Amino acid sequence: MGVVDDYLAEVQDPGDRQALARVYQLAQEIVPDAEQGTGYRMPALTHDGKVLISAIRAARHIGIYPFSAAAIAAVAPRVEVIEGAESSAGAIRFAPGASIPDELIRDLVSFRLAEIDGR
Repeated sequence: MGVVDDYLAEVQDPGDRQALARVYQLAQEIVPDAEQGTGYRMPALTHDGKVLISAIRAARHIGIYPFSAAAIAAVAPRVEVIEGAESSAGAIRFAPGASIPDELIRDLVSFRLAEIDGR
């Protein structure tokens, strides 16, 4: 078990837990060597010592944090058309129970991976 696994085990709402676990699962499909760790005191996956992505259940939303304003900007137009979703420079937020599109997470993680790898 790691930081992410421990965090997911503590998420009480099954739907929220499943949504968060799916974000981490998709990230690990793209970056199989990603390791569990933390970023800004949040559970996260890391790659080459840099934070790749974090997903948490906050008081009023599910937050996705790629630790990159450029990564968020790359997908922001697609986020804004999703009901119950919004983006800012640091996060993408989904209302609890809102659908988090797999392809959006894949693109976000792929963009962040390219940043980390210097591509």
